[in-house]
Amino acid sequence: MAYRTRISYTAEQKADMWDRWQRGETCHSIARLFDRHHTSVRGIIAATGEIRPPERRRSPRALTLTECEEISRGIAGDLSLRTIASRLGRAPSTISRKVNRNGGLPLYRASQADQAAWGRAHRPKPCKLVINRATARIMAQKFRALWSPEQIAGWLKCTYPDDESYKVSHETIYRSLFIQAGGH
Repeated sequence: MAYRTRISYTAEQKADMWDRWQRGETCHSIARLFDRHHTSVRGIIAATGEIRPPERRRSPRALTLTECEEISRGIAGDLSLRTIASRLGRAPSTISRKVNRNGGLPLYRASQADQAAWGRAHRPKPCKLVINRATARIMAQKFRALWSPEQIAGWLKCTYPDDESYKVSHETIYRSLFIQAGGH
């Protein structure tokens, strides 16, 4: 049996799938249009509980590409971050964080910073405890010893002060318990 290569659908193709699904077409008929097996379509539809996900858009508070370009021009013109911030009508800390998050003053590029922000804003994000299994194992041991999430978070912070991968808030622990209870 020949296996097909993995395909990633474009945004337009996914929109077409959702339109057809909402009109009542089956996964089999939709998959035939793309010359794929119905499970590839089913995976996209089922990933959001058969409810069409909202279109991604930026928060109104996020810096726009135009603002990122203005920051880049300001840096090239040797302006201070405070001056750039006042020209944009933004807090200096917002501009400073944007620049530092994207390589600092010498490496900041508007288009790269904008793309990186768009990528970082992707939701849902994977749970920190799924990514770091060692932390999850430690948490499980502490739960068996009847520790509370607050105690676990505080202990991890004190025991591993320099390792960011072990820093977990009690809210994250509660959220992971809630997700586990939901069967995920």
